[in-house]
Amino acid sequence: MPHGVGEALRPSLADTANGLARLKRIERWGQLEAVRGAALTVSGFGRAVAIGDRVLVHGAAGVVPGEIVAFAGAMVTVMPEGSAEGLAPGARVVLGEPPALFPCASWLGRVVDGLGRPLDDAGPLPQGDQPMPLRRAAAPAFRRRLMGRRLETGIRLLDVFVPVCRGQRLGVFAASGIGKSTLLGMLARFVTADVIVVGLIGERGREVREFLEVILGPEGLRRAVVVVATSDQPALARRRAALATLSVAEWFREQGKQVLCLLDSVTRLAQAQREIGLAAGEPATARSYTPSVFAELPALLERAGPGMEGQGDITGIFTVLVDGDDHDEPVADAVRGILDGHLVMDRRIGERGRWPAVDVLRSVSRALPRCHAPEENQLLAEARNLISAYENMAEMIRLGAYRTGSDPLVDQAILKHPEFERFLGQGIDERSRADDAFAALGRILGREPIAV
Repeated sequence: MPHGVGEALRPSLADTANGLARLKRIERWGQLEAVRGAALTVSGFGRAVAIGDRVLVHGAAGVVPGEIVAFAGAMVTVMPEGSAEGLAPGARVVLGEPPALFPCASWLGRVVDGLGRPLDDAGPLPQGDQPMPLRRAAAPAFRRRLMGRRLETGIRLLDVFVPVCRGQRLGVFAASGIGKSTLLGMLARFVTADVIVVGLIGERGREVREFLEVILGPEGLRRAVVVVATSDQPALARRRAALATLSVAEWFREQGKQVLCLLDSVTRLAQAQREIGLAAGEPATARSYTPSVFAELPALLERAGPGMEGQGDITGIFTVLVDGDDHDEPVADAVRGILDGHLVMDRRIGERGRWPAVDVLRSVSRALPRCHAPEENQLLAEARNLISAYENMAEMIRLGAYRTGSDPLVDQAILKHPEFERFLGQGIDERSRADDAFAALGRILGREPIAV
C-alpha cells in the first residue's frame, strides 16, 4: 500500500463506524392473531424472537407492552402487561429487546421499578455504563468462595440461635401479619453491610410507603436500593422486579461490596410465575403451580451468595408467605431445600406478646456450627436443650399437671423460661451486639462470661 494511503483511509473508516453505530436497529413486527384470556397469539416474527423478548402491541386504546412467553412454529404467545381491551385482529406488534438495567452507586437511596425507572420524587435516575441483564446464570459453583465470617445482624435471637454468615441465603417463613416486614426493616437498619438491596414483590401499595418511611426509615434508605412492584401490577412486572433485585445486588457485588439482599416475598414471585406459566399453556401441578415455577426458584435464589475472588458477597434474606401456617406447601418446601437455612415465625408466639415471633426450635442455620466459637456452641446447645424441655412439657405445665421434682431438667427449664423469653424478645429500635448477646445468655445459664 502506498505511503499515506492507510492514514487517509483511517478517518473515513472511523466515520463509517460512527455512522453505523448511529443507525437504528432493524425494526421487526408481527400482527395480532388471537386473544385468549391472559395470552395473545402473534404471527409474522419468523425466527427472529426469543423467550423473554419484549413487544409493544398497538391498539385503539394505546400501546400495550408485553413479553414473549412461548412459541410454537410461526405462532408466538405474548403475555401483556395491561388490559387487552381495545386490541383488534391484525394489530401491529413491534419486537423490542430483552430489558437490562444500568445500575450505579447513585442508585443508593432510590426507589425503582423492574425496568430501572424511578418511582420516587427524587428526579431522574443516573445510569451506569455496564448493562446488567435481568436474567443471568449464577456464578459457577467451583469458582465461588465459601461463606464468610458471621454477620452482625443486631438481633440477639438471630446472632445466637440462627446466625447468618456473609454470603449465606436464609429464608424467613411466616404467615401474613406476624411481623416479617418489621423483621426485614430491623435487618436493613442494623446489619453491618455496605449496601442493602430490597425487593418488595406484590406488596400492598399502602405497605410500600409504610416500609420505606417507618420500618426502613431514612437511615436504612440512605444505603439501600428499593425495587418495587405492587400487588395490582401484572404478573410480568412482579416477576421482573424480583429479577431486577438480584441484578442490582450482583452489580454491587461485582464492585467488591458486601450486599444484603432482602426479597419479600418469594411466594408472590411464584404466584406471578404461575400466572405466566398458565398463560403459556403449561400444565398445572401441585396447588396449580406450573413446572416453570420450580425451575424459576433455584435459578433466582442461586444468584445470591458468595462472589468470586475479588468480588463481594450477596447475603440473601428471602421471605416465604406460608398460607394458613402450612409450612409444607409446595413453594415453602422447594425454597427450604434451596437455601442455607430457614427462620420460622409462629403466630402463637406473637399472640403471647414476644417479638420477633421466631420459633428457635424449628429454625435452622446451615452456617452452624462453623460460624460460632466452641464456647458459643456449648452455650447454644444448653439453651436449646432447656427451651426444648419446656416446650415438650408446656401443655402439662399450663394445666398444672406437672409436679415439681419429677424431672430436674424440666424444673430448671421452668425456672429459666421467663429469662429466655426476655432474651428472645427485642424492640424494633433496640440494636444488640453478638458478644453482648452471648454474655447475656451465659448469665441466664449461670456461666462465667466468655471471651468472644
